[in-house]
Amino acid sequence: MAPQLVIFDLDGTLVDSLADLTAATNYALRQLQLPELSASTVRDFIGNGARELLRHSIGGAGASRFEQALSLFLEYYGGHLLDRTQTYPGIVELLDELRRCGSTLTVLTNKPLVMTQRLLDGLLIADRFAHVLGGDSLPSRKPDPSGLEHLLKLSGVSRDHAVLVGDSLVDRDTAIAAGIAFYGVAWGFGSTQLRQVGVDVVELPRQLLDMVA
Repeated sequence: MAPQLVIFDLDGTLVDSLADLTAATNYALRQLQLPELSASTVRDFIGNGARELLRHSIGGAGASRFEQALSLFLEYYGGHLLDRTQTYPGIVELLDELRRCGSTLTVLTNKPLVMTQRLLDGLLIADRFAHVLGGDSLPSRKPDPSGLEHLLKLSGVSRDHAVLVGDSLVDRDTAIAAGIAFYGVAWGFGSTQLRQVGVDVVELPRQLLDMVA
């Protein structure tokens, strides 16, 4: 049987948002006259939310202007978060099949909730999820397990019948802290780091369905 509750990370798991996150990062860097970054570099900074993404991106040279950089990033990204972002191939089919199998689907991300909801709405997948938590929904965020604990309570599901699906070490650490099963995905931003620490990753969404069921 499929798990009663499946908790999905967002960026790098459900959606490929790298191009838009890179564009927003480089917009902020340009305004501060700092060197722009490649998409592959930005990719390595994604997972802990916008603050950590910008903190790594501006480095020591721009540390004194961190809040300005963050504000610029959020302003630009808020107007361009759906320019090139899309669901990964096979994700919509995976979500629909899990629901047909009786699973409750939720999202737990470190992205601000308003932006998360705009993405899910814009990509026409919001109706698949019973609950959505952003990085500002609770006082703490991943890898703190409080978000997972909250979703378990909202869904009325025990941790033995829930799984977290994500693409990063942040997601893995969150699942470990909450004591639930974790499934890593190969198509995301942090799959290399997952492999480096010995986490088996799922290559395709349809294979994930076979594993969790």
